[in-house]
Parts: sequence; C-alpha cells; structure tokens
Amino acid sequence: MEYREIVAVTGIGGLFQLLTTKSDGAIVRNLTDKTTKFIPARVHNVTPIESIEIYTTDENVRLHKVLQAIKDNEAATPLVDVKKADNAAIKNYFKKVYPGLDEERVYVSDMKKIVKWYELLKANDLLNFEAYDAPAEGGAEVAEEKASEEAAPAKKAKAKKADETEAPATEEKPAKKAKAKKAVAEEGTEAPAKKTARKKKTEE
Repeated sequence: MEYREIVAVTGIGGLFQLLTTKSDGAIVRNLTDKTTKFIPARVHNVTPIESIEIYTTDENVRLHKVLQAIKDNEAATPLVDVKKADNAAIKNYFKKVYPGLDEERVYVSDMKKIVKWYELLKANDLLNFEAYDAPAEGGAEVAEEKASEEAAPAKKAKAKKADETEAPATEEKPAKKAKAKKAVAEEGTEAPAKKTARKKKTEE
C-alpha cells in the first residue's frame, strides 16, 4: 500500500485505499477497520489525497507538504488532540508546525481533518513523502526519450518532404528515354549518308 493509493470519499469519514475502479464507482478498503466496500459514483466522489492542495499565504501546496511539516515537528510540538482542544488551540498548533497556512480559507474543521488523516496515515506507515519531492529517477533520459518521441513526427514529415523533392528526379526517366530515342533517330538519319559514302567509294 502506498500514499498515492489513498483516497477520501465525500460523505464518509476516514481514508481509504483505492483497490479498483469501475464504470459506476470504485472498490475501496477502509484504513481504520480494513473493511472493503463499493462506492457508487452517483452518490460519492472519490478523490486521491495526493492531489489535494492546501491554501497558504504564499501559494497553494500539496497536502503532503503540511503532513511532512507535522511529522518533522512532532517531537518538539506534540500532535494536538482535536477531540479535546478548542478552536484557538488548534489554530495555534498549526501556526507552530506550518506558519504559512491561510487561516481565512483553511477552516478549523479542515485543520481537524488534516490531523485525523495524519494519525491514520501514521498508523498505516504511509508518511514517507520523499518520492514526491525528489526528482524522478532517470529524469534526463526520460526527457530525452520524450523529446525524441515528439521529434519523430517532424522527422517523418521531413523524410516525406525529402521524398517529394526527390520524386521529380525519378520522373525524368521518360525524358531521358525520349532523348535517347531522339539520339537514335538522329543516328538513323546519319546512317544513309555513311552507306552512301561506302557505296560511292566502291563505285570509284
């Protein structure tokens, strides 16, 4: 199970592992009790949490950035108990672990949800986000391969254009044949003169 497989379902609390998708919904596994259930698409929306963004005072960040900040600060700043803490305590907690959070657009209910999700992910050993921040392996090779693929149509078009420009050269063959035929015709006109010359010499 990986972080990228985890989804949130509208109308249902908690987090789920996405097992498979169907035309009419998805099959998921609850991270809390490990039960499996079908989520009908006409009733619920299934959202991968890796695609969720959080408002900040600078620019939006992916959820895992905030989760990583909570993880990095957990030793110095213990996780807030959202069941017992009041709104002010929860806001103060996030000011310590992620000061750039936009409190005007990120409500306390959102902060509580982030903390609950953090606890679920931690319990399932899903707080490893290095792969999401590090450059993709073989990035240069992938970029080069992609560039080659993108250049392929241009190369084909160039080759096709070259073929088209070379085509008239092959079409000149009939002209060469005609020229050769004309040369033969001219030689033919000269032939009687040669015969006449031989005949005259014989008569002499």
